[in-house]
Amino acid sequence: MRTRVKICGFTRAEDAVFAAQTGADAIGLVFYPPSPRNVTIAQAIDIVSALPAFVAVVALFVDEQEARIREVLAQVPVDCIQFHGDEPAEVCRIYNKRYIKAVRMRTGTDVQALAQEYHDAAGLLLDAYHPDAKGGTGSRFDWDLIPRQCALPLILAGGLDADNARQAVQAVRPYALDVSSGVEAEKGIKDALKVAAFIREVNEADRIII
Repeated sequence: MRTRVKICGFTRAEDAVFAAQTGADAIGLVFYPPSPRNVTIAQAIDIVSALPAFVAVVALFVDEQEARIREVLAQVPVDCIQFHGDEPAEVCRIYNKRYIKAVRMRTGTDVQALAQEYHDAAGLLLDAYHPDAKGGTGSRFDWDLIPRQCALPLILAGGLDADNARQAVQAVRPYALDVSSGVEAEKGIKDALKVAAFIREVNEADRIII
């Protein structure tokens, strides 16, 4: 199985277009004001409008109000919602949109139970736990916490970059990798060389496994 690549936290259309042309399967847009990667609806529209065909757009929210989410969905062509806070399953379902539920991993996290709770999710995104941050920290968690079998596709995030992407694919065999800070020149600004190197490492890992 080919490992998909999602790159998150774009703030500029040219960065997203480069990532798509280089092989990213999905681009993530952060709608979370405390984040340095937060985008306005106008920015998001510009980014999505510039993308080539067959690239998925994922909108990330953190415990956001329903009205705000619906405002974004009404104006930005979004393929999937990523809920990155403490949203219960019933909240994730009310938008009639495919969704990903992020899980902040730490000792005792029961991924199998969460897969049952969010059984209609398009995938679980496993990220590093941080008491004061909701992702994008560049921190890695213990991959031994990840179950070998899961009812839902698993998307691995947290502390990924070109130096460990190949190891991540080979060790975890996830459905996808999700990277943000690991391919940046600065927060919200992607580094083209890092993006290309990351995607190349994922592809090379897949080639070796096959």
